[in-house]
Amino acid sequence: MRDDVRIRIMGIFAGLFGMCGIGLAAAASHMDDQRLLGGASLMCLIHAPALIGLIAAGGRIRFTSAAGGLFILGVLLFAGDLVRRHFTGFGLFPMSAPSGGMIMMAGWLLVGIGALFPPSSRG
Repeated sequence: MRDDVRIRIMGIFAGLFGMCGIGLAAAASHMDDQRLLGGASLMCLIHAPALIGLIAAGGRIRFTSAAGGLFILGVLLFAGDLVRRHFTGFGLFPMSAPSGGMIMMAGWLLVGIGALFPPSSRG
């Protein structure tokens, strides 16, 4: 996939996660049990600017696209599970929130590893 397409995808999800994070925070403030929606909101609001940061860091650290992909998948699984659990009483599938959390953690680890090594020269 070309770099400009990856950047656009990360930007789209950054905007969606930011919007959803604010909406979920607002919804949580009107609910008796804020735990699930609040957690989903937090993950969205943390990873929206993280995706923007990865876009900005693009050529200066390695693995930004891979880390962004892990953030996107992880947030979708984690937040999606919490939101569905809040409104329906059951999650996406067994262990989807923990799986999403582990995927996000892998994304953050990849950011750290990518910062350790200089970007490959493209010639």
